[in-house]
Amino acid sequence: MAGKLKTHSGAAKRFKKTGSGFKRKSAYKSHILTKMTTKRKRQLRGTSSVHPSDVPAVKRMLRDI
Repeated sequence: MAGKLKTHSGAAKRFKKTGSGFKRKSAYKSHILTKMTTKRKRQLRGTSSVHPSDVPAVKRMLRDI
């Protein structure tokens, strides 16, 4: 009997499953924001979908969700 597969906990915090795939947050928006222009920070707001070529890797990390 095989053991249970564990979820990659780092990926579980970064990706959420949606009806059509996975959504993710933009990178470079966590610290040292004073040198970044307001326009750049505004463009990094919100979420986007994971690129189709990366979906198999994300699915593998989030097996049991």
